[in-house]
Amino acid sequence: MKRKSFREAECPVARALDAIGDWWSLLIIRDAFDGLRRFSEIQQNLGIAKGMLASRLREFVKLGILELVPASDGSAYQEYALTEKGRGLFLVVVALRQWGEGHLYQKGEARSLLVDTRTGQPVAPLRLYAADGRAIDWPETRVESKVAERAL
Repeated sequence: MKRKSFREAECPVARALDAIGDWWSLLIIRDAFDGLRRFSEIQQNLGIAKGMLASRLREFVKLGILELVPASDGSAYQEYALTEKGRGLFLVVVALRQWGEGHLYQKGEARSLLVDTRTGQPVAPLRLYAADGRAIDWPETRVESKVAERAL
């Protein structure tokens, strides 16, 4: 079955899922945030097939989510580094993490934890805020179809 492309969809969620919407992609991005930069490190950590990883990494470079940079140890290798566009996915990864923490673990079950490096305390749950600073939830929002005046 051929996968449907959402690259031209009006919905930003559909376009985002077209770029990063499979589990391998999000786990690769998570690993990049966790400091893994080399193909072999990512492949070993995830246990993903080399061809699948190579394909995803090529696509991330093409999309401008990752870039190839000289190895940090000065060797002849190249490493993958998050671009500004890639770093913009941090809140997406945190939101998925927090949803998983809240809904997919039993009380007391072992899990990794995202903490503030300054305090060592767990990060606060993400919230959505209106332009005036009020915390809002989905009932206080709606989707409107229009041409964006500016990129967010």
